[in-house]
Amino acid sequence: MTDDPRLFSTPLDTLEARDPAAREAALMTALPGIVRAAQAVPGMAALLEGVDPASVCTRTALAALPVLRKPELLEQQKAQRATDPFGGYSAIGWRGLRGLSGARRVYQSPGPIYEPEGGSPDYWRIARALRAAGFEAGDLVHNSFSYHLTPGAWMMESGAQTLGCTVFPGGVGNTELQLQAMTDLRPDAYCGTPSFLRILLEKAAETGVVIPSLKKALVSGEAFPPSLRDWLKERGIEGYQAYATADVGLIAYETAARQGLVVDEGVLVEIVRPGTGDPVPEGEVGEVVVTVLHPEYPLVRFGTGDLSAVLPGPCPTGRTNGRIKGWMGRADQTAKVRGMFVHPSQVAEVVRRHAHVARARLVVEGEMANDRMTLRVEVVSAAEGLGEAVAHTVRDVTKLRCDVELVAPGSLPNDGKVIEDARTYR
Repeated sequence: MTDDPRLFSTPLDTLEARDPAAREAALMTALPGIVRAAQAVPGMAALLEGVDPASVCTRTALAALPVLRKPELLEQQKAQRATDPFGGYSAIGWRGLRGLSGARRVYQSPGPIYEPEGGSPDYWRIARALRAAGFEAGDLVHNSFSYHLTPGAWMMESGAQTLGCTVFPGGVGNTELQLQAMTDLRPDAYCGTPSFLRILLEKAAETGVVIPSLKKALVSGEAFPPSLRDWLKERGIEGYQAYATADVGLIAYETAARQGLVVDEGVLVEIVRPGTGDPVPEGEVGEVVVTVLHPEYPLVRFGTGDLSAVLPGPCPTGRTNGRIKGWMGRADQTAKVRGMFVHPSQVAEVVRRHAHVARARLVVEGEMANDRMTLRVEVVSAAEGLGEAVAHTVRDVTKLRCDVELVAPGSLPNDGKVIEDARTYR
């Protein structure tokens, strides 16, 4: 625990500060209801067929359910485009959509994937991240996320208005006009991508514009490296990051402790081995899987495709929920080898068939059209002929030949990679 007074300058809400055991009990009590709500929509019902909602009341039971990943969601939406653009996954919509109602807005993300917005205040739960970044009632927030097609701007706006802030809808682009608005209106805070904030500040310096009122920022949508955070601080702006997606809303947010991201109170987060639904040990990098605790868009075990890892211990600010390291790359590591696609799930299947193998990493090397694969596997004790047996399994699963290298436990990098494409491209 640190004595830095800044860590305690923002009051915590009752959910953020509750006893961890009470939080876990509340999550597990809510879980059967969310599974039941998911089974009431056709898309999730097919995925959860035969599951007794009452039995899903532990993390172990949750981990036994299938993971829904974005490519599968997109495939279902495309297949049902003429009758249900949500692919049967939403419980809200409008009159012409399965007789549903309750959607305030509908958005289009790249794919295209369509997402609904429910009618509850701060539907994406962004207010908590804004408050952790120092936003407060009465602030003027300059919002530079896009108001066009995608929900980013609306996510931030709803959270800011929940806090009692006033919002200027800057949107994207039009740098000169946005700078003029900043000069005239003197905003207290900024929401948007970190790169566009830097563009605005560099343009301001270039043109002699001064924006002394701007003191805080909540950024998202891109990586926010410490170097850029420090660059902003040198210019009098404390920048914090929020990890959110259009599908599930806020997942985790940064605090003044600057030690990872605190998981939001409205979701249940798991870190699983890429290509599987199997949770990894604390500290190991894997794919972020989210279960949303609201019935409007009841996504159970939604695979974000992002990599992260759980951090040990609570946040020094007094927030007691779990923490993750933040965005650490993408989990979809599919590679095309000698004309065949190799998926992380196939590597997981190879591991599953051999009890002596704990972890594996498929390394693809060589030049294009001259690929070679090596599967490096961690083994506690190597039974005679294990390497040959694993190589045979790889051929059976992928239809491709590869070398197998047996290594000691802990030898493989902890970076979440199941397939490493180390080829040279010319």
